[in-house]
Order: sequence, then structure tokens, then C-alpha cells
Amino acid sequence: MMDMMNNGHSSMMGGMWFFSILFWVLIIAGVAFITKWFLERNRNKNGSGISEESALDILKKRYAKGEIDQETFEQMKKEIES
Repeated sequence: MMDMMNNGHSSMMGGMWFFSILFWVLIIAGVAFITKWFLERNRNKNGSGISEESALDILKKRYAKGEIDQETFEQMKKEIES
């Protein structure tokens, strides 16, 4: 009778080890994913990302938003192109 209880207890502990290892693997993967996401987000904010706008693109956006008038736009465009 004692052997049956020990065997049942042993197999239960084996299952718990599996779930314990699975739990920690998921925790570590989650931390790695969040860290990678955070670093990529900060890199793109600093302007060192792959998609950078040219000065002319920024100037066109400012003109489209109405931040500058046409005369200022033309003057700044000439300065950028030269």
C-alpha cells in the first residue's frame, strides 16, 4: 500500500516539475519580448530607425499643416536643395 502511495505521489511531483519549468520558460520569454519591444520603440523614437524622413519631407509636412506660408516654404526648399 505504501508503494502505491509513493508512486502516485512521485508521478504527481513529476507533473508539477513540468508545469514549473513551463511557467519559468513563459516568464523569461515574456520578459525578453517586452525588453525587445521597449528597445525597438526607443530606437525608433531617437531617429536611428530605418525609416528616416528627409528634410524636404518634413518641410512639405509643415507646409501642409499650415505651419509655414508658401514664401517661407519656397525659400527653405531652395536652401535644402542647394
